[in-house]
This record gives sequence, C-alpha cells and structure tokens, in this order.
Amino acid sequence: MADVLVVVPTYDERESLSGILARVRSAVPDADVLVVDDASPDGTGELADELAADDPAVSVLHRPGKDGLGRAYLAGFALALERGYAHVVELDADGSHDPAELPAMLALARGGAHLVIGSRWIPGGRVVDWPWLRRAISRGGNVYARLLLRSRVHDLTSGFRVFDASALRLLLRHEVASHGYGFQVETAWRLERAGCRVLEHPITFVERRAGASKMGPGIVLEALVRVTVWGLRARLRRRR
Repeated sequence: MADVLVVVPTYDERESLSGILARVRSAVPDADVLVVDDASPDGTGELADELAADDPAVSVLHRPGKDGLGRAYLAGFALALERGYAHVVELDADGSHDPAELPAMLALARGGAHLVIGSRWIPGGRVVDWPWLRRAISRGGNVYARLLLRSRVHDLTSGFRVFDASALRLLLRHEVASHGYGFQVETAWRLERAGCRVLEHPITFVERRAGASKMGPGIVLEALVRVTVWGLRARLRRRR
C-alpha cells in the first residue's frame, strides 16, 4: 500500500479534474489520490468515479452537499488516518499547484517536518497571472495574520501542503473552526503553537486556466475575522 494520500477537494471542477489527476499520478506515481466531491452540480463527482474505475490508485469520497473547504479536507484527513497513510497532501483541483513540487515537499516531510507548506511568498516562490490587487490582498493578508498570530510562516493561506500523520492526529483531537480559506491559517497556526516543525518550500502558483474561482468576499472576511479573534485572544491569555 502507498504511504502517501493526495486529497483533492472538488466543487464544479469537471474541466480541470482529469488534467490535475494525470499530473499528480505522473509526479508521484506511488501515491494514492482521494477526490472529495461536494455533490458538484456540473458532474465532477461522476467524472471522478469514471477516473477511479480506470485507476486503482484513485478513490472518491462523495459528500451530500457543499459544506466548505475545511470540512472537505477534514473528511479526507480522517479517511487517510483510518487507512493508515503516513503523509497526506492538500492539493487544489484547479491546476494552480504544480504536483512536480511534491517529491521535494515529501522529502522534507520524511526528513522530520510535521507540515510542509508550498509557499508563494518566500525567496524562490512566485505567482503567475494574478492582477496586482489580488496579489496585494494575498500578501497583505499573510503579513497581517503572521504579525497578529506571531507566526514564522510566510504563506499561512497556501493550500498546497504535506502533513505528517502525527500532525493530523493532533489537529483532529480539537475542533477546527474554519470552513473556508481560514482553515489553512488555523491548521498551520495550531500546529506551530503545538511545537510542530513547520517548513516552507518555494512554489510557483499559476492562476487557474479553467472553471471559476471559489474565492469571494465572504471567504476573505471569515478568515480576517477569525485571525483577528485568535490573535487578540492569544494576547489576552499571555497578559493574564
């Protein structure tokens, strides 16, 4: 059995799913892949079933409806631990993350890192085809979260990650509150606070070529509010 599971959450990603799965299977042929589909109305789940029927390394977890990125990942994490995988990968379905970076990220994880983050905002990392406003929001949001949470991580919002199974067990012992993109900030920060070894690996993030972005004002606001609350609570605890 493979010791790595790549978890790919999907909602209306029919146009990009085949391509990203092919790239994953090429980059890490010994890894298994789990597609977690939230009842996509565009038929992504059905396509995932077809791809899984042709490839024993691919499986599909169907959820009854759209319930947030964080909960999709938590469902995938729980299944990964149940099946005994040593490392679990987070990867977006839209093709923005390059699976060719996975061998290097997995090497860091196998070398002792509890969490490896594919980072856009460290030397060697970059973003392609983003307008200046989106780049500014991402950079600014990460700086804000980093300062308020007193984190050493430069790209807390990145969704390209490798977790060690022990780190996932630690996360699943406590309720993760965030449902949207704040989930990425919360999970990295919780592990960092617990004393886990968190490393960043530079990546090139490329804007999606197909489908529509799920990023919206509500998702950004949720993350901003939660980061502010977490940071202020942590400061109050330290003062007490």
